[in-house]
Amino acid sequence: MANSIARAFGQRVRSLRVKKGISQEELADRCGVHRTYMGRIERGETNITLTNIHKVARGLGVLPASLLDEAKSD
Repeated sequence: MANSIARAFGQRVRSLRVKKGISQEELADRCGVHRTYMGRIERGETNITLTNIHKVARGLGVLPASLLDEAKSD
């Protein structure tokens, strides 16, 4: 179950990033994380911390809850 949540979260992040027309590297820069870590988030390979969820949300210009709600319902 945890892996499926991480994958759904990552898919949500990737979907929003692509819709906004920004690269993975640009999003990583906006969030203050390494580009390889951003790739691991998008592929659902990491259990992202609450602090980093907030960084990603800020980088995408959305509320953290919107990332979690969509990931849960997918």
